[in-house]
Amino acid sequence: MKKHIFLTLSIFSFYSLLACSSINKEKVEKVETITESQIEKEGLKKAYFASGCFWCVEAVFESVKGVKEAVSGYSGGKKANPTYREVSSGMLLHAEAVEVIYDPKKVDFETLVKVFFGSHDPTTLNRQGPDAGPQYRSIAFYNTDLEKEIIENYIKKLSESNEYNSPIVTEVNKFEKFWVAEEYHQDYERLNPNVPYVRSVSVPRLNRFKEKFPELLKENH
Repeated sequence: MKKHIFLTLSIFSFYSLLACSSINKEKVEKVETITESQIEKEGLKKAYFASGCFWCVEAVFESVKGVKEAVSGYSGGKKANPTYREVSSGMLLHAEAVEVIYDPKKVDFETLVKVFFGSHDPTTLNRQGPDAGPQYRSIAFYNTDLEKEIIENYIKKLSESNEYNSPIVTEVNKFEKFWVAEEYHQDYERLNPNVPYVRSVSVPRLNRFKEKFPELLKENH
């Protein structure tokens, strides 16, 4: 009996290391690398997506041509200034999300939607890989009716192609507010290459995307 309990705890501890929520720190304000004035001056746009751990999602979008920056944060809920501890508890409506700042002259919104669906499993409800809970649900946010139409048409296209054995459960939500996550979450995969989760989950997910869409990658990727 003791051996069984020890084995169960060992397995739980192992998978805990491979969970995006395995790290908790107090909130630290992020210093933006791209200012709002730069965004306006350069004619950049923003798009918002949630598809599991934001460390993974941020790394995927930052590998795409035309994307200037991807910022990890929280969206989809009502609470102002949510912390990682609160969101990772699964008690809030917020999901881990990314703000994608992109150059529409180099990449369009439809391509970003393609990246979104092509880099995660949109058929798993409240789960992505080892991460489970509503904070890891799949959401494509839209700012305009045109963006909503693009997302819905892409979902229809995927559903009719029978690419998946299960129905797509991605939420299509009107964007309301994005809260930037704590500083230590930004560029987490790049800055923490030896963390077990990054090595076992995040990097393989990025590599699968790169193999699937080599034509969308920046030259240095």
